[in-house]
This record gives sequence, C-alpha cells and structure tokens, in this order.
Amino acid sequence: METKNPDIDELMREFADHDAFWLFGYGSLIFKVDFPYLERRPAKIRGWARRFWQGSHDHRGTPERPGRVATLIADPDAVCEGIAYRIAPTTLPHLDFREKNGYRRFAVEMTFQDGEHAKGLIYIATPDNEAFLGSASAEEIARHIAGATGPSGPNRDYLLHLAEALRELGEHDPHVFAIERALLALEQEGE
Repeated sequence: METKNPDIDELMREFADHDAFWLFGYGSLIFKVDFPYLERRPAKIRGWARRFWQGSHDHRGTPERPGRVATLIADPDAVCEGIAYRIAPTTLPHLDFREKNGYRRFAVEMTFQDGEHAKGLIYIATPDNEAFLGSASAEEIARHIAGATGPSGPNRDYLLHLAEALRELGEHDPHVFAIERALLALEQEGE
C-alpha cells in the first residue's frame, strides 16, 4: 500500500493558489521536453550535485537490467545548472507519471541567469527509494549504461543527450563528462 508523501502535500499547498509555477530540470527534462510550458529559462540551484546514481527499470532499463539515470545528491558546495520551465498545474499528472520510478517532488530555490530568484518544484530520487543504485566509478557506471536498454531506448542515449545538452548550456559537469568519456572508450574498444 502506498503512503502519502508529506513533501508533495506540503508542496501542493504551497502552490495551490498559483495558475503556474516553475519546474527545474537537470536530467532528461533538459533534452526531452514532452510537456507544455509557458516559459523556459536557464537556471541553477545551489547545494545539489547531479549524479548517475538512480536506477531506471521503466524508461532506460528493465526490472532485470535497470539503467542508470540522473538524480541529485545534497552537496553544500555544489551548483547544478539546468533549465527551468514555467508550467501549469495541469502538467503535473504527466510529469508525475514520467518521474514515477523513485522520484519525489520537492521545493527548490532557483537562480536565473539574470540573477533573479524563484521557488519551484523539482523531482529528486532520494537514496531511500528502492531503485537507488548509489555511487560507483565512472567506468562502472559507463559499463552499466552500455548494457541497459528500456522502453524509452538505450541508456547510452540518455547519457549522451544529457552531456550534449549541458554543453549547449555552457555547463561543465565533471561527473557526467567522465561517464561519457568512459562510455565512448568502451564503445571504441568494442569495435
């Protein structure tokens, strides 16, 4: 039986009287925008590091062979660049379904490129969820990603699309780029 998530309840009360609010994307929400939005702006959040520590058995892998996708890990010194979307509350059912594999909604303070701040919603897969895989070396994560495919396609595509999207933002994410290098090296060895 599923229990109520107090964070979601609190967040929905906070935004209950809003016609629209901000959503922060740091993973596939940057490059796979399959939802309507009113506005899109580059943004960043402080205190969070992007990590390929979440398992995916519903999009980029299967229950038998889960893929690895991005989540955020609390890190007081980190800054995570991404994209903020201003969305209507009617978009949430689609996003909740898309981000269902261990992700929960939280509120986050964002900073836009012009220095303006806004509070918004973010999906994070916390370490206590059943699909959480945790830390591993870039090489181990790359090997894991190389062998995973799910209903949304090969896990490698998720990684490569995210790396490219971060470059387009002018963001250098050492974790993502180290995994990308390791994956490309594995693929070269396999030729």
